[in-house]
Amino acid sequence: MTAIVSPRGEARWTRGHPWIFRSDLLERPDAPAGVVPVTARNGRPLGEALWSPSSEIALRFLTRPGAPPIDGAWWRHRLEGAIARRAPLVGVTTAMRLVHGEGDGLPSLVVDRYDRWLVVQLLSAGLASLEAQVVPLLLELTGCEGVLARHDVGARRREGLDDAVRLLAGDVPRAITVMEHGVRYVAAPWDGQKTGAFLDQRENRALVGALARGRALDCFAYHGSFALHLARRASDVVALDISGAALDRARTHAAENGLTNVATVEADAFEWLRDAVRRGERFETIVVDPPAFAKSRAAIPQARRGYADINRLAMKLLAPGGTLFSASCSHHIDRSTFLAMLAEAAADSGRRLELRGTTGHALDHPELLTIPETGYLKGAVLVAQD
Repeated sequence: MTAIVSPRGEARWTRGHPWIFRSDLLERPDAPAGVVPVTARNGRPLGEALWSPSSEIALRFLTRPGAPPIDGAWWRHRLEGAIARRAPLVGVTTAMRLVHGEGDGLPSLVVDRYDRWLVVQLLSAGLASLEAQVVPLLLELTGCEGVLARHDVGARRREGLDDAVRLLAGDVPRAITVMEHGVRYVAAPWDGQKTGAFLDQRENRALVGALARGRALDCFAYHGSFALHLARRASDVVALDISGAALDRARTHAAENGLTNVATVEADAFEWLRDAVRRGERFETIVVDPPAFAKSRAAIPQARRGYADINRLAMKLLAPGGTLFSASCSHHIDRSTFLAMLAEAAADSGRRLELRGTTGHALDHPELLTIPETGYLKGAVLVAQD
């Protein structure tokens, strides 16, 4: 049942990336999905990995040679370590990512906590085979009351797995109120974006909220998470999104936080910003946080044009001395491409924009230098000098 990998696959793991692609598999393990030992072509042990028979990513390494066996004690130790790293967030928020897959040395496992409940994604066939072992451990270590599987993602389908949303243990409400840096909002674990909310932007929301002033604009507002933080300092906030249902939730969130200075606009962001430029509108604070425009490498040129266009429009709307926070969650748009795009947008806008700082993930979304896939989120704080 041993997997044998090519020199190229061995070199990839040696450099710190846990994925072995099907094309680098010299000999398939004669075993169903699960944990298998892996060796180099010369028989040298390389460690143990999750095995996915139908996936393009055939192996996901968990350990190196000499490590303890992958059993209940191993899982307990690794999960305890991941949860302990989130200790600084206790008291800051009641919603956080407890396990960030490869970033926590647990490839294809995502675990998000919303107050007293967990939402998980078991994104590989190898990991899915261990569901009965992992889920009870998560309940024991967290003391949570229920576990929901959000398996409605393409990664599961590519593994030959179901894409159902289903309870794995206990019960999980349809809506969960969470706190974040003093702001209260409702997560929707059963049918919301991601696993119920955009946890990866938490610290960026607090950062921009602290910088906010004057009239503010939140583009692609969704449930208004950025808008709520902006509204605590800005005079008034426009929350812009194409989804009326999402804006209904944004209005509810504003009311629950006692914020009366948030107005919602249901419109296509590109069209609305173009009209706003023609109207000569100005905003002292703007957030541009669009969905991922680049779902694949082939989409990069078109995505870059889209990012440049929406940022150019936002820059034109920025008042002198105003602050723009721009973000991209497209993994295929790396940091250098993102900053080059912003420079291009600034040049086209005719504005002088000062780069005040760049942002990435919070500590509950660890980014490993040898695994680019763990670092998809980029942000930049820009200030208009004229």
